[in-house]
Amino acid sequence: MRSAFVIAAPWSGSGKTTVTLAVLAALQRRGLRVQAFKVGPDYIDPAHHARITGRPSHNLDTWMIPRAVNRRLFHASAADADVAVVEGVMGLFDGVDGTRPEGSTAHLARTIRLPVVLVVDARSMARSAAALVQGFASFTPRVPITGVVWNRVGSPTHRRILDEALAAAGLPPALGALPPEPGLALPERHLGLVTPEDAALPPAWEDRLAAWIEDHLDLDRLLERTPPPPPPRLPVPRRRAGTRTVAVARDAAFCFYYDENLRLLERAGARIVRFSPLAGDGVPPDADAVYLGGGYPEVHAERLAANQAFLDGLRGFHSQGRPIYAECGGFMVLCRSLETPRGGRVPMAGIFPAEARMRSGRFHLGYREVVVQGVAGMDGLTARGHEFHYSELVAPPQGVETVYRVRNARGEELGREGYRSGAALAGYIHLHFASCPDLPLRWLGLSGPRPCRAETRN
Repeated sequence: MRSAFVIAAPWSGSGKTTVTLAVLAALQRRGLRVQAFKVGPDYIDPAHHARITGRPSHNLDTWMIPRAVNRRLFHASAADADVAVVEGVMGLFDGVDGTRPEGSTAHLARTIRLPVVLVVDARSMARSAAALVQGFASFTPRVPITGVVWNRVGSPTHRRILDEALAAAGLPPALGALPPEPGLALPERHLGLVTPEDAALPPAWEDRLAAWIEDHLDLDRLLERTPPPPPPRLPVPRRRAGTRTVAVARDAAFCFYYDENLRLLERAGARIVRFSPLAGDGVPPDADAVYLGGGYPEVHAERLAANQAFLDGLRGFHSQGRPIYAECGGFMVLCRSLETPRGGRVPMAGIFPAEARMRSGRFHLGYREVVVQGVAGMDGLTARGHEFHYSELVAPPQGVETVYRVRNARGEELGREGYRSGAALAGYIHLHFASCPDLPLRWLGLSGPRPCRAETRN
């Protein structure tokens, strides 16, 4: 590996996603093999990374994922790459709360020993921008800021003033100054950026991204200032032999999966078979278990409802006692009906007697820790993940068991979740399987590697 670095920002909205995508595109255009990563619980940004690089982009997170797994995942994924680019989350030091570093971009950079490139929105700023950079550079000395990228710079004179201020304060140098380019912005909707599956981007969009960076950022200097960290000596997970087939719904309605979750299942012996309900696929007949991830079922509700082979397949799978695991959007599809953003009510699989509805003013967001209770052989298993949804249940399913005791990142009790109906386990919480491999593996009928209790956390 020639170079590795984190692209961070003082706050959300500074342009780090656009800058990250542009850097990826420019490096790809140079013929370099680029491995992308995303800090935090995000599915959409990694999907855009993968579209540009042609490689899966992996999530790194020091609250959800054990530190050793973060290191192993980074070094194993980037081992054959020329450059590793990690996109940060929120502001550089924003994490689980106002006192702890866990979950922040800075903590991840420190854990893996990566330099940070700080993207600063310089609109309406001059010398004050240097004061801002100085504060970030000195806040935690163990998080080295190796350079600054000015974004939304108004003119060459503006850029000269910004650079002079950095130099006069003895701060890391500016590596580039990017002018506003509104045509490069990605479209958004209720859960953030539009996914690559649904984004109608012009064919030349990636070329424009790359040209924007090549014209206004010194890529050679960036690569020179960001040497990769030494790889640690970590055990390499071995793949187990197995015969269990796990069917994974994968299309524009079911697109929120951590790639590492699927790889963990494969290492445990699962054969992953992807199918597309939107394309008319039913549940694969040879499946031993079904995994329904999150996504946008509310956007495609009518098409899902029209696929009776899919819905009947789920009902039949459930009646036969075969395991189903569903998160967020997947859970919504297992409900009796789904109310769309336009107010229509569409029938779904009906495995859980509840109606899911969209509520634009009710946003559920945050880290979550779950402790399993009441499941033979799984009691006490502790896993971590997050919630990120606008939908809610009209009323909790009556008579349906809940098997998760839920806490937030502060350890505050949030009640119960994790709805269980026979061999179907579903809820709004997206779990990162690396936080507790035993939980999904045991539920799906695969052998788990080791117990994961609260005391084994970071």
